[in-house]
Amino acid sequence: MMNRMEKSQETYKQLFGDGVPAAYATDPDFQDILSRFIFGEVFHQGSLDDKMRELITLVVLTTNQTLPQLKAHVHAALNVGLTPIEIKEAVYQCAPYVGFPKTLNAVTEVNDVFKARNIALPLESQQQVEEETRLDKGLAVQVDIFGDIITKNRENSPINQKHIQDYLSAFCFGDFYTRGGLDLKTRELLTLSIISALGGADHQVKAHVQGNLNVGNDKETMITAITHCLPYMGFPRTLNALSCINDIIPE
Repeated sequence: MMNRMEKSQETYKQLFGDGVPAAYATDPDFQDILSRFIFGEVFHQGSLDDKMRELITLVVLTTNQTLPQLKAHVHAALNVGLTPIEIKEAVYQCAPYVGFPKTLNAVTEVNDVFKARNIALPLESQQQVEEETRLDKGLAVQVDIFGDIITKNRENSPINQKHIQDYLSAFCFGDFYTRGGLDLKTRELLTLSIISALGGADHQVKAHVQGNLNVGNDKETMITAITHCLPYMGFPRTLNALSCINDIIPE
């Protein structure tokens, strides 16, 4: 059995190659704590594969706008076998939750890595809806994830706020959830990670815990995903997200 120092070294090499983190020159104690916790412990908790872990890392770093680390993990994502399309789709998935400016900042970092690695842009389109179908197809995905509550929410929305319900269906779910490149289970687990990293969105976290259950992600999968977010978003948001999971799926 490898100890966490050995696991950390092996995982770091798999993700980033043979280089040495720059922080070792100035902050070696801090870098040791970081590396051994993230790559020696957290990366090995639960049963998610490295591809899913890197997708989660990318969306949390996008949410946090920690762009230098995002760029490093785009390289890592490619190194563990994620495709350029999967990487781009994970970042695009953040847009409805963190907004376009932050998502565009992340897209710029991704594109810089792709150019450095001779990945031709633009990538093949993953769009699956047309202008006249995006609302209906988005609404269908919403119902698949959340059930009949969507119809009730739309019916009960005040008349001056019905446009928000339409935007939610057509934009969030029509324009993004229907896209190719990532399946529904993956998108829903990434969304849970994104809104958990945002903080202050407990109502939406709980809704997406139920949504994850409905699309086939069990409690252990969600716990592992949130645990993987911990080094990047800290304990308060991690504990809040775990509390939401436990509220919806009691032990």
